[in-house]
Amino acid sequence: MLSIQSIAVVGAGQMGRGIAQVAAMAGYTVLVYDVSEEGLKKGIDFIQAQLKKGVEKSKWDESFVTKTMGLIRGVTKIEELKDADLIIEAATENKKIKFEIFKNLDAVAKPSALLATNTSSISITEIAAVTKRASKVAGMHFMNPVPVMKLVEGIRGLETSDETFDTIQAVSEKMGKVFVRANDVPGFAVNRILMPMINEAVYALYEGVASVKDIDQAMKLGTNQPMGPLELADFIGLDTCLAIMEVLHEGLGDTKYRPCPLLKKYVLAGRFGKKSGRGFYEY
Repeated sequence: MLSIQSIAVVGAGQMGRGIAQVAAMAGYTVLVYDVSEEGLKKGIDFIQAQLKKGVEKSKWDESFVTKTMGLIRGVTKIEELKDADLIIEAATENKKIKFEIFKNLDAVAKPSALLATNTSSISITEIAAVTKRASKVAGMHFMNPVPVMKLVEGIRGLETSDETFDTIQAVSEKMGKVFVRANDVPGFAVNRILMPMINEAVYALYEGVASVKDIDQAMKLGTNQPMGPLELADFIGLDTCLAIMEVLHEGLGDTKYRPCPLLKKYVLAGRFGKKSGRGFYEY
């Protein structure tokens, strides 16, 4: 198993900033990379605000906030990730974007560095194939919001080595996460089950089975879920839900994974959920 001291996170958005926060809280030196100076500042400011909320709730004191923020540094040049031991990509769920990022990471990262992706559905084997270090690439799927959710879904590609996989498990556990191992199939374990449920809820709305509120209320009270499937879809992002369903449909070829037309329509209209201010609900 490799010794990991420094972690770089690609992307300062919702997932990236959460991963950076838990990595720094675990004592790792953290670089946060984003092409946008504004997005980078927003992400790091958000981390600091979340840590200060922890002080208000007596989870830790100000010295912990100072120490944790002292471990985080933002950068806008990918070349500055060259000394990181582990680089975790947390960009948008888009194959072309991820492939381009991994080609660039492979070129700048030191030879011993591990590369991980936070993809929620895209093949790890396919991502690893665009690099020259396929044995050092793995899936490290965090749940949202990262500081709260305990799970990391680990996915090994065809070429992922035991050493790489054992190392990302150890890193995940040091971050206080529970690590589960999943095979490299479309959707892995979590989204193979979750996304068809969300998609079916959208079909129920599309076909007039019940209203948005009644579908969510029925699932919360009838199956003891803390959040209804349509509210959860808004929280995840309807564009992300659609992207995952398209991966499932294309990868598995079964019509039961066909994205609901209403889900497509909402995404085309820019109704992405909470992040855009409107999805199945208004925010």
